[in-house]
Amino acid sequence: MKFRKIEGGVTAAKGFSAAGISCGIKKEGKKDLALLYSHRPAAAAGMFTRNRFQAAPVIITRRHLATGSARAIIINSGNANACTGEQGLAAARRMAELAAAPLGLLPEEVLVASTGVIGVPLPLEKIEAGIAVLVGELSPAKGQEAAEAILTTDLVVKTTAYQLEIGGRTVTVGGMCKGSGMVCPNMATMLSFITTDCAITAPLLQKALRHTVNLSYNLITVDGNTSTNDMVLALANGAAGNLRITSENEDYHRFLTVLQRVNTELSQKIVRDGEGATKFLEVTIKNAASFADGKKLAMSVLNSNLVKTAFFGEDANWGRIVAALGQTDVPFDPAKVDVFLEDLQVTARGQGVPFDEAQAAAILARKDIKILIDLHLGEETVTAWGTDLSYEYVRINASYRS
Repeated sequence: MKFRKIEGGVTAAKGFSAAGISCGIKKEGKKDLALLYSHRPAAAAGMFTRNRFQAAPVIITRRHLATGSARAIIINSGNANACTGEQGLAAARRMAELAAAPLGLLPEEVLVASTGVIGVPLPLEKIEAGIAVLVGELSPAKGQEAAEAILTTDLVVKTTAYQLEIGGRTVTVGGMCKGSGMVCPNMATMLSFITTDCAITAPLLQKALRHTVNLSYNLITVDGNTSTNDMVLALANGAAGNLRITSENEDYHRFLTVLQRVNTELSQKIVRDGEGATKFLEVTIKNAASFADGKKLAMSVLNSNLVKTAFFGEDANWGRIVAALGQTDVPFDPAKVDVFLEDLQVTARGQGVPFDEAQAAAILARKDIKILIDLHLGEETVTAWGTDLSYEYVRINASYRS
């Protein structure tokens, strides 16, 4: 399939506008309020955190998605509006109402997202004043500003967009996301917003989103922690003019492929911007008995503090890798396990093998490192992504509220 990577991010698809401003939630005038708007009705889908403490915007957005359609997403950063009780739910509902009114929408057509400190009441008066400005700023050229406004400890803006021919029409899928710390599967601490001008039914959009999330955002980790606010939302407004996708036909699978490309790239950008990260680690479990087993093993390796600190210290301590595999409840034969750092084998049949320490040092000095673990058991291959653990991660999270 011929993909074309293009500029424009979350507003690259036809019929979408965005804006991002500072309304005073964050210090130093940093952008903290964003709005994403579809100029025409859009099918909508979402995936959410599995943390039992679910933030007010997660609860309200789940309810609004029940219709399978939406026109806008209002997002604030700097305050999670989580663990805030009825007051928080009322504030999330009010955010939807405030964004809906000037756009001529029903509140149920607006989805709500928040990110930031947990347990602090949302400064609704600041958001109310900000939304009045925000709506006037909406433009297809303001996607970058919106992407800036959703960041918290992120160091870089994360956007992407691709085009692909579907049904003889050019379909665009774009997106923006945030995430840097408190990142682990079941949606990481992240927000991601996907827009497309593809015409597709809401149930199929939801199915495609679920499939691609499980192979992207749910295969990343920075620190093994799942947040209260995580969500991935997708809007599909049909402005590309392709024949509406109503079944899992060839057009659906083409759409699925480009959606996967976008979500995989965005999820990897989250890992690369992981708090304090100096390494981007790719762990592949080869010849696992099942996808679930492969995922559990990969995440055990990537979430091991001992593995993470070994890579930070550039120490080829393969024993920590096999120990992380063995501490899971996944059945496998340790005597069959091979481990490679890039193309350098460090473990064969569950035992250490002599290897060139200079070659290992050169590999571990890289920013991007691939770890291959062959179980010699089944036929499933699973790849996941994570980071090392540095002094900087501790510094950032020791003083997060300040």
